[in-house]
Amino acid sequence: MNKTQVQILITNTIAFVKQILKNAEGGHDWFHIERVYKNSCLIAENEKCDILVVQLGALLHDIGDSKFQNGDERIGPSMARDFLEKEMVAENIREHVIKIIENISFKGGHAKQVFRSKELDIVQDADRLDAIGAMGIARAFNYGGFKNRKLYDPEMTPNLNFTKEEYKNSTAPTINHFYEKLLLLKDKMNTETGKKLAAKRHLFMEQFLKQFYNEWDGIL
Repeated sequence: MNKTQVQILITNTIAFVKQILKNAEGGHDWFHIERVYKNSCLIAENEKCDILVVQLGALLHDIGDSKFQNGDERIGPSMARDFLEKEMVAENIREHVIKIIENISFKGGHAKQVFRSKELDIVQDADRLDAIGAMGIARAFNYGGFKNRKLYDPEMTPNLNFTKEEYKNSTAPTINHFYEKLLLLKDKMNTETGKKLAAKRHLFMEQFLKQFYNEWDGIL
């Protein structure tokens, strides 16, 4: 594809994603996609990769998030494949993007990732960065409110040994989610850029939790 064709494809992809996610929950809406897209492009500057695969993977990675599809992990990849076929994207690029969508998510239960590529590493890091730090905190509590979950319950301890299905079906308080996922992501980053950015965001979450517990316990 020449430069003009790529620009048209990216423009069409953005319009498609915005339409699909126009009524999405606030932590998984177009603005989440936009942040992941920007961070993917930032990380890619320091990596040898196929930038078009990175861009398309970032833009399409959450169009059918299984959390909002009754746990069905096939919907997102299927929607992406249909769109990319209509845009006449080359099969090797299309299938690589599908693999990114299928393998990007943190699934809990110590699930093993079955596909690896530099492009997946980049998009996965960008997606994980948006799940930690100030943005991650905001998204966690927004989703907790969306699901009508408690903020915190001292009697409900985090479960660090979830199976995949238990993780997907958990109704635990939002604070538990920090220990079950968010605080684990720093050590799961793939790229050097991702690791550096994650370290700063991880520290912010630790500071937030310390303040949260102080205020919960009435410590001035």
